Amino acid sequence: MKNFELKSLEALIHPSGLKSGDKIMTVSLSWGGAGEPGIIERYKLAKSRLEDDFGFIVIESEHALKGSRFLYEHPELRAKDFMNAFLNPEIKGIFSCIGGDDTLRLLPYIDFEIIRSNPKVFLGYSDSTVNHFMCLKAGLGSFYGPAILSEFGENVKMHDFTVASFKRALINKLPIGKLPQSEQWTSERLEWNNTENLKISRTMNAESHGAMCLSGSGTVEGRLIGGCIEVLDWLRGTELWPAASVFDGAILFLETSEDMPSPDNVLHMLRCFSALGIFDRIGGIIMGKPYHEKYFEAYQECLLDVVVHEAGQKSLPIMYNINIGHTAPMLTLPMGVLTQINCENQSITILESGIV
Repeated sequence: MKNFELKSLEALIHPSGLKSGDKIMTVSLSWGGAGEPGIIERYKLAKSRLEDDFGFIVIESEHALKGSRFLYEHPELRAKDFMNAFLNPEIKGIFSCIGGDDTLRLLPYIDFEIIRSNPKVFLGYSDSTVNHFMCLKAGLGSFYGPAILSEFGENVKMHDFTVASFKRALINKLPIGKLPQSEQWTSERLEWNNTENLKISRTMNAESHGAMCLSGSGTVEGRLIGGCIEVLDWLRGTELWPAASVFDGAILFLETSEDMPSPDNVLHMLRCFSALGIFDRIGGIIMGKPYHEKYFEAYQECLLDVVVHEAGQKSLPIMYNINIGHTAPMLTLPMGVLTQINCENQSITILESGIV
C-alpha cells in the first residue's frame, strides 16, 4: 500500500451513504451457509427484503452461494470476491452474508490499496470483525451491524429497531445521535435449514436491565473501534492489529458471540488488552448484551476486575448491556466516528455521521 499507515481513527475515510437504486453485493467471507440447501431460502428472503423494503439492487459475488465446503476449501476465492466488490464501480455497498470462524485465512490474498482506493460501505459483524480491521488497515471506516442471513433474513419480519438503526447509520447523512435501548431482545435459535421456521417469530424477552454504566463519571468523547472480543483476540500479533496510537482516546466496543465464552476466557482476553496498554489509552468501553444473557453478571465482574482493579483505570467509563453484535434486535455502529458516553445519563450518543 502506498506508504499508508493508519495512526489515528480521525484519519479514516468514510464512504458515501446508500440510497434506493444502489447496487449491493453480498459476500460469503467466512462460513458459506448462504448457499446450503434450506438455508438458501433464508438468503432469498433477505434479498427480497433488501430489494422491496429498501429499494436496493442486490447481486451475489461470484462465489457467495457456492456452499460451505467449497468456500472453506477456497479462502483465496472468498478474498477475490471481497476485492472484486471493491473494484466494481457499480457496487455501492458490500454486505456480509454471515460470520463464521476462519475469515483470517483471507489475509494473504487481500490488497489493501484496492480497499483504500475504492471506499464503499462494508457491513457485517461477528467473524466479519476481521474484515472491519482489513478496512481499518486500509484507512476505511466500516459498519458493525446486520448480516444477510441473521438480521435481514429474520423470521417473519425484520425488527423495527434493527431497521431504524441501519437507516440512521447508512442512509441518513445527519449525525446518528443518541443510541436507543431496545425494550425487548431475543437470542432464540430456530434452525435455519428448516424453512418452516421462517414463518415463526422468535420469542422476545422484556428488557429488564437497560443500558448500565459500570464505572466512570461525567462525559467522555472518542472514536469507535472494536468488534467481537473472541475475534479481536485472534487478530493480536497479525498485520491487522493497528498501531497503538489508533487506540488513543478511542471508545472500544466489545461483544461476545453465540459461543458464550466462559468468564475465565473473557478475563484472559481482557488481560491481554491490558498488557498491550489499551486500557491506558482509550477513553471508554462499550460492552454488548451477552448472548442469552448468560454470564450477565460474570462479564461485568471481568470488566471491573481487569479494567478498574488490575489496570487501575478507576475513572474509565464502561457502558454495559448495549444492543450490539450477537443479540436481536441490533444497532449499526460506524467505525471511527466520534461518540460520547454520558455516565450520569447512562447514554451513548454518536456525534457524527459515518457516511459522506
